[in-house]
Amino acid sequence: MLACLCTGSAAAQDSLLHGRQSIFDELQSPGRGYVAVDQAATVRNLVGRPLNGEVETSSDGRPFVLFQGYRVQVFSGNNQGRSKAEAFKREQDIQKALPTLPTYITYTAPFWRLRVGDFNSHEEAYAAQRQLMQRFPSFGKEMYIVKEDIKLYLDDTY
Repeated sequence: MLACLCTGSAAAQDSLLHGRQSIFDELQSPGRGYVAVDQAATVRNLVGRPLNGEVETSSDGRPFVLFQGYRVQVFSGNNQGRSKAEAFKREQDIQKALPTLPTYITYTAPFWRLRVGDFNSHEEAYAAQRQLMQRFPSFGKEMYIVKEDIKLYLDDTY
């Protein structure tokens, strides 16, 4: 009997770990009843993802967690005077065309960089990259997807 329990438990864990089903999908199995889970979509996206730390608070008081995500790098330059101006110009152009897409300018000596988005998956970042390339063909040669810690705000509505 103990062997049967261990085998069943291992199979359930295996299906969850290999992305076939989440715990929420398991709770909705036909013939086993129905369990209603009321939570924000952001919480559902966090289940099964490794977190880099604990819940933190942003400068505007919103709680968030950091996790490994993706962004599209639109610009990187190391010419001190021109690169800073170019990064801010491109950010302004992108914000006018796609106001809901977050932009981030960073300076890590000697590079100014402009990165766009907070994407959970490479596929989401790739779709945004394609959209950016269509809107800004002159930026296309410099664009690529990078892994980066991104913030997931916990107070987003469902």
